[in-house]
Amino acid sequence: MIEIKDISQATDNQVEKDYSKITSLEHRRKFAQFFTPFQLATLMADWLLGNKNLKTVLEPAFGLGVFSRALISKKSDLSIKGFDIDEKIFAESKEIFNNTSIVELHLKDYMFNDWNNKYDGIICNPPYFKFHDYDNKTILNEIKNRLKIKLSGFTNLYTLFLLKSIYQLNPNGRLAYIIPSEFLNSDYGKHVKSALTKNNVLRHIVVFDFEENIFDDALTTACILLCSNDNHNQKVKFSTIKEIDDLELIRTYISEYPLYSIDDSTFNNNKLEPKVKWRKYYQKQNGIRYKNLIPFSSAAKVVRGIATGANEYFTFSKSKANQYGIDKKYLLPCICKAVDVRDNFFTEDNYHSLIKSDRQTYLLNANDSKDENVLKYIDFGEKTGIDKKYLTANRTPWYSLENRPPSPIWVSVFNRSGLKFIRNEANIFNLTTFHCVYPVQNSLFDNINIDVLFAYLLTDIAREIFEDNCREYGNGLQKFEPNDLNKAMMLDLTLLDKKTENKIIELYKKYRETVINKLTDDGFLVEINDIFKNKYCQC
Repeated sequence: MIEIKDISQATDNQVEKDYSKITSLEHRRKFAQFFTPFQLATLMADWLLGNKNLKTVLEPAFGLGVFSRALISKKSDLSIKGFDIDEKIFAESKEIFNNTSIVELHLKDYMFNDWNNKYDGIICNPPYFKFHDYDNKTILNEIKNRLKIKLSGFTNLYTLFLLKSIYQLNPNGRLAYIIPSEFLNSDYGKHVKSALTKNNVLRHIVVFDFEENIFDDALTTACILLCSNDNHNQKVKFSTIKEIDDLELIRTYISEYPLYSIDDSTFNNNKLEPKVKWRKYYQKQNGIRYKNLIPFSSAAKVVRGIATGANEYFTFSKSKANQYGIDKKYLLPCICKAVDVRDNFFTEDNYHSLIKSDRQTYLLNANDSKDENVLKYIDFGEKTGIDKKYLTANRTPWYSLENRPPSPIWVSVFNRSGLKFIRNEANIFNLTTFHCVYPVQNSLFDNINIDVLFAYLLTDIAREIFEDNCREYGNGLQKFEPNDLNKAMMLDLTLLDKKTENKIIELYKKYRETVINKLTDDGFLVEINDIFKNKYCQC
């Protein structure tokens, strides 16, 4: 057991460090126990303490009570209620807070309890569970019935915690939550953003953009939401924190509320658009530097790669095909892993080289097959439970895969150094490690030459503009879903005159030759980038 003689003196993370030493990582991950740095807990506590009438406090995901310790160290006449579902951490917390009557702890799921109570302050680092990992799925009905909000199964548990907590705020009550910032720019986050604006409680969003983790267990892309159920202010401030010293500025904002200064990072609550990515409110948008922008969907459609539901079963190397006696006519040529694509051009030679190296290069195509060996392999899949997996169980027959043509362009899903586009010259299929890019072909609009389009996609300008619509994770990791790309903007390439277009194609072909033949790039991409810059840039 962790022992603390004076809870008001526990003003660091030693409690959490001691607990981590005696508790397995597996257990902590099971209950999503990522502990808040005390420095941030104090900052969030200060926001609640700005409510001069603060008496009742709720900590919905209590853990080891870091927020309660931060509050108690500054104010002792509080009544704090905490919830947690993990018996182990609950026992530790009971021991830690054994000598104080301030804290009342409950070994219960917050989402199904305490709906009828309201609080002067709510402070929380909620569990970061994807909803499909949450045991009790009936909570969506609870949210729908009580809050009149219909959520999909693609949401995250922390958003449910937040929605309930907003509902439980007393008049003039304050709320402080630390959560991943991805909800600001995701589809499922629109319901949360709508609730925040509809209730007019959001006052400040602090987005962390550290280049590396400077706090133990803290996400570099976390954000802090500061809310207040008052009528003092209709403004919402956005702040981006890039280094630890910037936290002092946030303390200033907190101490001055509701009188903090109005600047270009402050917006009227009714001007915030829940259905759009909120990145535009706190991060400079690259696209504003350019004129004549159109949605990328005007030039191409992006869809995800083929999802098998069991790659280890559906993908084949040459030796695996021989082992099971699967004829090539029941196999589709396919790129299965991102690591097998090294350059911007994937050629037939590249593909045959992978085959010779016995890489996974084929995809099972067993539809309507009567071949004895294929039927045996299907039977093997059923005996090993492949047909019972999430995706396979929802297909008829279970081994049938999505039917779509090979795309001429691939784009990487996860990126650290900007989007990577690949020209699929081998004309083969791809799994979800890449998204598929299909250039638009219709009679209503001018078709863009695919070489010109791909040349553009290779430029720094294209990556800059696409970044306005990405999803960001820790340590510079970016993710693009198909809709992120479809809704992103691009330069209107149909405005290029024929002379300029031919010049781009000429430079593009030269660049391709340098890549294919492993030659030194003589600045061809830079020249292409400069052409677009000179024609479209407003800088």
